[in-house]
Amino acid sequence: MILLPLLGGAAGAEDVAFRFTWEGGNGYEMTGALSFDSALLERGEVREGDLTCFVAEGTQGGASVGRWALGMRTEDTTWHMTFLPQQSEFAVFGPRYPMPQAWNMDGFGTDCGAGGFGFNIGNAAQDLCIDGALVVPSQVPPDQPFPAVRDDDVAFPPDACIGPMLMSRLEGP
Repeated sequence: MILLPLLGGAAGAEDVAFRFTWEGGNGYEMTGALSFDSALLERGEVREGDLTCFVAEGTQGGASVGRWALGMRTEDTTWHMTFLPQQSEFAVFGPRYPMPQAWNMDGFGTDCGAGGFGFNIGNAAQDLCIDGALVVPSQVPPDQPFPAVRDDDVAFPPDACIGPMLMSRLEGP
C-alpha cells in the first residue's frame, strides 16, 4: 500500500490563514504565511502538525536569499513551529518555549542544506540559515516579538500546502 499526499495551492474551505513578516538584523527579512483548520483558533497553541499550508521566503536588502515551504519537508527536515492564534503571534524564546521555532533549521543553523533556507528561534537568537550555514548577521534577540496578521485571502504557492493522505492499493514501480 502506498500513501500519496495531495498537493494544492489553497488552504481548505474551513481553514484560516495568517501572513507574517520577520525583521532580522542587517537588512534580512522573512515573509510568509500559514494556514490551519479554523476549529483550532480557540486553542492556546497551533503546532507544526496542525498546519495545512506554510511558506517562508527570505530576503536581504530586497534580494531573495531563499525559501522553504511545507511541501519541501522530508523525514530528515528539522521542523518545529509554535503559533499562538489567540495572540496572533509566533511563540518566541522564554521559560515556556526554549526552542519554539525551527523551520528547516536546527539550533546550530547548519542543517538547511546546500542551497537551502531555514529559520530558528532558540536561546541565543532568532536567525536564518542559508545554503547550510548560520547567518550570524541576521540575528536578533531571541525574545523579539514575532507577530502575524490574519489574512484568509492568502494565495499559497502549490508547494506550501499538503492535502489529506490518500490510501491506495497501487503497487509502487
